[in-house]
Amino acid sequence: MTSTRQFLALLGMNLTDLLRRLAPALTIVIGFSCAVGVLVAMLAMGVGARRQVMSDARADRVVLWSNGAQSAGESKIPTSATTAIADLPYLRRGADGQALALSEALIILRARTKSDHRQLYVPLYGVTSTLTEVIPEFHLVAGRTYRSGLREVIASRLCERQFSSFEVGDHRFIHGSDWTIVGLFQQGHSQATCIMYADAGSILSAFGRTSYNQVMVMLQSPEQYAAFASAAKSNPTLHIDAAPEPAVVEREFKQLNGILDFASYFVGTILGIGATLGAVSSLYAIVDSRRRELATLRAIGFAARAIVAATLVEAIVLALLGALVGGSLAWALFDGFSVRPLSTSFQMSVTPALLVLGCIWALGMGLLGGLLPALSAARVPVSDAIRAT
Repeated sequence: MTSTRQFLALLGMNLTDLLRRLAPALTIVIGFSCAVGVLVAMLAMGVGARRQVMSDARADRVVLWSNGAQSAGESKIPTSATTAIADLPYLRRGADGQALALSEALIILRARTKSDHRQLYVPLYGVTSTLTEVIPEFHLVAGRTYRSGLREVIASRLCERQFSSFEVGDHRFIHGSDWTIVGLFQQGHSQATCIMYADAGSILSAFGRTSYNQVMVMLQSPEQYAAFASAAKSNPTLHIDAAPEPAVVEREFKQLNGILDFASYFVGTILGIGATLGAVSSLYAIVDSRRRELATLRAIGFAARAIVAATLVEAIVLALLGALVGGSLAWALFDGFSVRPLSTSFQMSVTPALLVLGCIWALGMGLLGGLLPALSAARVPVSDAIRAT
């Protein structure tokens, strides 16, 4: 009998024999189900967060920062530079012929959560009058918008849900002055964090500032980005860097994604090690219960490599079965589930790619867990079969 036929015959015997040794087999399946299910569910947070923050990022919307700035907080664009920015070519223009450019002054404030009364930082943007034209996904859902020159603020719906004192009519003490919440808004599908808007002039005046943090512009088409960026860079009166909005959002998301991925793989690795050790123990028990059969097979000429291969594949089959169960449970329980880690809010997303990753993870753990028991199975002495007769 060839090694391939020996392997197939042994594999069939091993898988059939699992019904008689259900307890150790279920231990392996349940262990891998837990490890893969938790890994997939935790990684689904990062996938869901990225999908949400990227859903409204537009390739024809470009963010301008001062040269060398790595974030809006580090950027300073003088208010005098906005005229030169509006004169750049390739910009989309509104009905009044003015360039669609939104200047933003960023202020970081503290807010107290409703659930556990923690103090977290939230952004307030002082914006110019083109807000709804540059960000058409903006929709006012309650109250009214702020009025120019007054100390009025509008907040995202998430602010009102997550933090105290964000209802319409509430007052917030900002930089020594009383500001009123006059409206609530929703901004597309990507609103994962609380944000607020106010009149740019009021913010600049209240904080004594003469610069914006960033300017957001709309291009006539995404294909004109390279030409626009070149024109902005070559303008001697401007000292700015340009980047498409999707690239900026991706860069800002990396920190959150890194934290979520680290936590996912850390917990997944711990559970994976536990599942692997459990598989080793259970497979050793299965091999030990088959010592007489394995010795008999060795005595009648079955090759050691066929026994090793059959035992390894048995471990992999059980691991993959556990992965399928764990992945299916993660999809059924957590796909679309809303979470709020690190003061953000988004829906988890269990994708086919994550399920495939879970199966690959289980395959690796199954190979590691099955290797030593497989070698042990191939080394069962032939004398065991002789003593049993």
